[in-house]
Amino acid sequence: MKKYILLFLCLITVSGSFAQMKDFKFKFYGQIRTDLYYNSRANQETVDGLFYMYPLDKNRDENGNDLNATPNSNYYTLYSRLGVDVAGPKLGTAKTSAKIEADFRGTGNSFSVVRLRHAYLNLDWNKSALLLGQTWHPLYGEVAPQILNLSMGAPFQPFSRAPQIRYRYKNKNFQLTGAAVWQSQYLSQGPAGKSQEYIKKSCVPEIYIGADYKKDGLLAGVGVELLSLKPRTVSTEKYKVDERITTLSYEAHVKYTNKNWFIGAKSVLGSNLTQASGLGGFGIKSINERTGEQKYTPIRFSSSWLNVVYGQKWKPGVFVGYAKNLGTSDELYAPDGKAQVYGTGTNLDQLVTAGAELTYNVPHWKFGLEYTLSSAWYGSLNTSSGKIKDTHAVCNNRIVAVAMFMF
Repeated sequence: MKKYILLFLCLITVSGSFAQMKDFKFKFYGQIRTDLYYNSRANQETVDGLFYMYPLDKNRDENGNDLNATPNSNYYTLYSRLGVDVAGPKLGTAKTSAKIEADFRGTGNSFSVVRLRHAYLNLDWNKSALLLGQTWHPLYGEVAPQILNLSMGAPFQPFSRAPQIRYRYKNKNFQLTGAAVWQSQYLSQGPAGKSQEYIKKSCVPEIYIGADYKKDGLLAGVGVELLSLKPRTVSTEKYKVDERITTLSYEAHVKYTNKNWFIGAKSVLGSNLTQASGLGGFGIKSINERTGEQKYTPIRFSSSWLNVVYGQKWKPGVFVGYAKNLGTSDELYAPDGKAQVYGTGTNLDQLVTAGAELTYNVPHWKFGLEYTLSSAWYGSLNTSSGKIKDTHAVCNNRIVAVAMFMF
């Protein structure tokens, strides 16, 4: 850990000389962030509770006690970060720029390790621009909640940073976006769990096309995403198979901002968006008895959120999210009454989250407190429709306290 900190300090120290390079401008920035959280029960989460999704179902022991009804709490500084924005010389008629940013989240179960967040170059021809590198997934886009939870509204809000080739065209108040997206840190679920292999062997990147309208603090737009994965190339019977699942997802978003107000909302009709921290996935709809080759059907979820924040120094805000399992496109394969599905929250019928926060904001500083109540309805799988039946609710109370110094 010390060597990484020393490396960043050296880069900042040396930057003074590089900042004088002809036609280059460097802007270093960062933040020190501390997060203290409390949960009333166990949850679906990552980064030891910092990236919170929803409460886990009841898991009873032989005495009838719920093993997941155990409070938990911790305190971290993992999301402190450092970055640099670079403005470079023109390349032909294009303005050039770049960004690289890192935090200390790590990967998997390894925390307090330097992790790449953003790394991209951008060519800007005024009306059009080409971005090459890793940044926010287009489904995350320019409309995201202003909340303290580091999940930024997931699983209602798509959340992912991904390698991509993105082209944008602007004409007055309209903006068109087209992107080819791959996977790196945020991965799809499948037969082998989370893996990059599904899209790697597919040889087809995610495709996103979107349109936005911007005027006087208003931003409104829509987008469509195509994802094509190869879950397996070799069956359990050791035959070479040609399996593929291709899905379409749709989203609509709106945001209004002025001096005092932020009002944002997004709705997603998602099919197999686990690589974007979404609910759902896919299941097996048929199996070739000789080769074991499988065909798949997506599990569809509808997810929406609304976020309202008011003020400048003292900023109260509310957040509401709702997700509903819409089932599968086709009947699931279940000869013994049990179906095989892959994904996140595949036994969820619906999820409701409501939160309120208050932050204190002055130049370079932010302090905040947020309370969130989440209710998840679990049940059993109806194999004919892919929907969840015989549901019961589980709730979690979450409190987050944040202190940030930004430079």
